[in-house]
Amino acid sequence: MAASMSDVFSFCVGVAGRARVAVEVRFVSSAKGKGLFATQLIQKGETIFIERPLVAAQFLWNALYRYRACDHCLRALEKAEENAQRLTGKPGQVLPHPELCSVRKDLHQNCPHCQVMYCSAECRLAAAEQYHQVLCPGPSQDDPLHPLNKLQEAWRSVHYPPETASIMLMARMVATVKQAKDKDRWIRLFSQFCNKMANEEEEIVHKLLGDKFKGQLELLRRLFTEALYEEALSQWFTPDGFRSLFALVGTNGQGIGTSSLSQWVHACDALELKPQDREQLDAFIDQLYKDIEAATGEFLNCEGSGLFVLQSCCNHSCVPNAETSFPENNFLLHVTALEDIKPGEEICISYLDCCQRERSRHSRHKILRG
Repeated sequence: MAASMSDVFSFCVGVAGRARVAVEVRFVSSAKGKGLFATQLIQKGETIFIERPLVAAQFLWNALYRYRACDHCLRALEKAEENAQRLTGKPGQVLPHPELCSVRKDLHQNCPHCQVMYCSAECRLAAAEQYHQVLCPGPSQDDPLHPLNKLQEAWRSVHYPPETASIMLMARMVATVKQAKDKDRWIRLFSQFCNKMANEEEEIVHKLLGDKFKGQLELLRRLFTEALYEEALSQWFTPDGFRSLFALVGTNGQGIGTSSLSQWVHACDALELKPQDREQLDAFIDQLYKDIEAATGEFLNCEGSGLFVLQSCCNHSCVPNAETSFPENNFLLHVTALEDIKPGEEICISYLDCCQRERSRHSRHKILRG
């Protein structure tokens, strides 16, 4: 059951100045599967496409440790100064140029039933329309016996930081199908992601859950079934189907990192200042990042993962001609050309852990500002 290309491209949100996305999906080989190819010349530095995920979710430990993000798009909700105060452990930390902070607290809204927070009315409504009606725990948000809370606690007990996946990404997949009027369309879209052989699936699950993965996987499957069973997806709830679903998320989940502080730093970089003022501001930011590294280590961002249909078609290369990033401080993924890409040429990215890359980018000042 294959999704149409119009279904796939409907998750691209457009590229300025271009009438259509300049790529197409082709079958490459049985070993590689699909690949993404340029249909016209793409110049170095050009945004190839921008894509929103089918589903996304913040990592559970990340949320527990008060990395406050929009529950739908993962936009960082803290003001840059609040972010700096928490990460340095200094409640009195003050940032110059506070007007450069892009966070709009006046737009934030919470779910009236369970109080989870969104960056805007648009995100609250989008979540409600797609999956949140099924997943909203209502007044049971803090009840440890609620089925979804039991599932999340079980996940946290087997998957510790640095996190690479979330059981809630799978939960949002199920909830999306449960709420959908056209369930088959969503099942087709989720079926686009690459599947692995049984032995490869076990390796992926082992990597996510550790040596006792078989028992842990069965516990998670049981809790997942109790919380979310859906007849239209009955195969996902069988032992083999659940392992496949787990492997799908482990293989295709794209790390997402957002930070109001990094947005503020980029805005500072764009300021036109006298040389002496620039030197002072640079020295301040250098020291700020040293203080953060001493207090917090490498965990600087709101982090999560998402499933992106088009991006998942990009194959890996050790010398990629494109890269992924999240410059809008939310879950919108930008794929940018690192060199000129000719028509018919395959678009390849690096599969290095994106969150690791984002952490390193935001925690090392010289890279951040390079």
